[in-house]
Amino acid sequence: MNYRMTQPFKPPFRINVLIEETGPLKAEVTIKIRAEFNSSINANTVLVQMPLPTSTARVNFELEPGAVGHTTDFKETNKRLEWGIKKVVGGSEHTLRAKLTLSHEFHGNIMKEAGPLSMTFTIPMYNASRLQVKYLQIARKSKAHNPYRWVRYVTQANSYVARL
Repeated sequence: MNYRMTQPFKPPFRINVLIEETGPLKAEVTIKIRAEFNSSINANTVLVQMPLPTSTARVNFELEPGAVGHTTDFKETNKRLEWGIKKVVGGSEHTLRAKLTLSHEFHGNIMKEAGPLSMTFTIPMYNASRLQVKYLQIARKSKAHNPYRWVRYVTQANSYVARL
């Protein structure tokens, strides 16, 4: 079953992004992600993507100490930062610092050229809407397959976007 929510709800991640110009040809992007769900639940295959200014020539990444299962990449063709996290435990916070080297001096607001930040993820056994299946009746019984006697909740994000 797939459905869409139209009422307000508590999102599973809180995202903070800070972009600072640190010099004439330098800038720094800090992305902080906090998992707003119970510590007994894990998010899998989290991918964070963020378009960077078109004048970005090189990016150096700094992860928090002890970060395991993290990957970082700068896609030079479309000037996009990618940060992959294999597993995020509920209640945890992760930070990525990206130091940008620009090809020419930036005039104006660097925030206007960067972002928005987008995320994709899967959270097994998490239900953001609190919609529950209380009863399920199978109309046609089949001898080909036997239905399982439990319900598995999975929250997936295909267009989770944070504006800067």
